[in-house]
Amino acid sequence: MKSEGAIAMTRQELAKNIYDIAHLTGEFKLRSGQISNEYFDKYRFEAQPTLLREIAKQMVPLIPAGTEVLAGLEMGGIPIATALSLETGIPCVFVRKEAKEYGTCKFAEGLEIKGKKVCVIEDVVTTGGQVVLSTADLRSIGAEISTVLCVIHRGPQFPEPKLTEIGLDLRPLFKKSDF
Repeated sequence: MKSEGAIAMTRQELAKNIYDIAHLTGEFKLRSGQISNEYFDKYRFEAQPTLLREIAKQMVPLIPAGTEVLAGLEMGGIPIATALSLETGIPCVFVRKEAKEYGTCKFAEGLEIKGKKVCVIEDVVTTGGQVVLSTADLRSIGAEISTVLCVIHRGPQFPEPKLTEIGLDLRPLFKKSDF
């Protein structure tokens, strides 16, 4: 797939391409501890430049007005945040699950986010567990967060209860029912 002269995909074409390349069947243990008979391998669509670019283009309208920083969660949210940053010009930070114990010892790498309107970027959300943890970390250093974007929300409930409980609006590009 070459990007030059690439024709924009419809939302349905993008969903089909993501499904075809990243949907796996079998038995998979999810981060939440749940067992699933299907899995979206985000690295399969994030590693494809044409798909990643199109995902970013279609996610741009989901970004809240006034967003000052995009925060990509380790590891799958980072390429999406980077692609969105390139598409919009909004700077991004890279959020670790834990602060490293050397160098800067930060869990949010990039620029200062204290007092900034930050939009969290994730790849696939099932229950929102990692989003809750990372949002708490980011808020503890002064980030103002009200919105989370993800490529796929595969959870059984929408809106996701864990996220609404902490004042987060989840905006998925796709829900499981779109595939």
